[in-house]
Amino acid sequence: MPIHEQTEIRDVSLAPSGRDKIAWVVPGMPVLRAVERRFAAEKPFAGLRAAISIHLEAKTAYFAHVLRAGGAEVSVTGCNPLSTQDDVAAALAAEGFCVNAVHGADPATYTHHLERTLACRPHFLVDDGGDLLNILHTTHPEYGECLLGGCEETTTGVIRMRARAAAGQLNFPMIAVNDAKSKHFFDNRYGTAQSVWDAILHTTNLMVTGKTVVVAGYGWCGKGVAKTARAMGASVIVTEVDPHAALEALMDGNRVMPMDEAAPLGDLFVTVTGCRDVVTARHFAVMKDNAILCNAGHFDVEVSVSDLTAAAVRVFDRKPNIRGYVMADGRTLNLLGEGRLVNLAAGNGHPAEIMDMSFSLQALCCEYVARHADLLAPRAVTDVPEELDRAVARIKLAETGVAIDELTPEQRRYLTSW
Repeated sequence: MPIHEQTEIRDVSLAPSGRDKIAWVVPGMPVLRAVERRFAAEKPFAGLRAAISIHLEAKTAYFAHVLRAGGAEVSVTGCNPLSTQDDVAAALAAEGFCVNAVHGADPATYTHHLERTLACRPHFLVDDGGDLLNILHTTHPEYGECLLGGCEETTTGVIRMRARAAAGQLNFPMIAVNDAKSKHFFDNRYGTAQSVWDAILHTTNLMVTGKTVVVAGYGWCGKGVAKTARAMGASVIVTEVDPHAALEALMDGNRVMPMDEAAPLGDLFVTVTGCRDVVTARHFAVMKDNAILCNAGHFDVEVSVSDLTAAAVRVFDRKPNIRGYVMADGRTLNLLGEGRLVNLAAGNGHPAEIMDMSFSLQALCCEYVARHADLLAPRAVTDVPEELDRAVARIKLAETGVAIDELTPEQRRYLTSW
């Protein structure tokens, strides 16, 4: 198939490796395969254009194929320069998708690729972190002239999206896919837990047992990261700003304290807050020699890389995805994946079985936008319709051979009466 004229990738000759990666994950995504079969028969996106900005690896590539099976013309880019896998981008390009993404893109190139993706003037979009949304509301609003609506994949993006809506600055309807139960209960908790520790263990080749792990943030992602660390034999400290989350962390068996107190105790730090400046200069000043720092929040602002660089007398690459920062007193602090999402910058992201649910939900929400855009509140954020959320969970159970009880009519009346 000819390469799309608007494609910019590293090297199309990498496509065979990318195809192998995509073929490997498909068997682990039975719900999305079922959605693909129906889409192929019904073509809900016939005549429509889609723009997607998600971590560009194998599961995302299969999701793009599912949208195409439904009749969409799909333009694809990444949502993080270090999470793009060049061979997967090449595999999509070789199949005629419009692909604009390269691993390690500088900020200008990354933004350029986002803009080229939106230049198709999509009818619907899938965003991960809100970068597409930002461009459509700032530098290129004209690219949104055909938009029916869109979906947001992650916590950070939903925060940015809801802030726009609250300020009256959201120009088209968006669905908060991240907030659905089929997404954050499983993707954020179990997917993040496994993929973060996969990346840390593979990158460092060090033990977790016996170490003190500091987890900043005890939302759904932080809960999973902390639980897995405890299961591997670590002593876990949680830092939080929310009193209820802190209390939950305590009752789950973690120590809880401010980051100022945790900084000199930790051997390994994982930030999962969605905020900025969680670990800064004053914390670096008291950390142990050879402490390891990594981030599992969407943007590379949770561990202050600028503070770390300013405090260092020497910066050097120790091994792939580990950069050492030598402090004036001789201590070395180690940053994984440049402070970007460690599970994707230094790993392969969430397991296929987890993304099966997340991308199935995305696909169904895209279909909802295409078929029912008139039902979406304009310039507002909408929750995922409950029937779609429950449908994904039920299909997932069925595909794993699990049956559950059903309420009888009498039970339903009892639960809805006074």
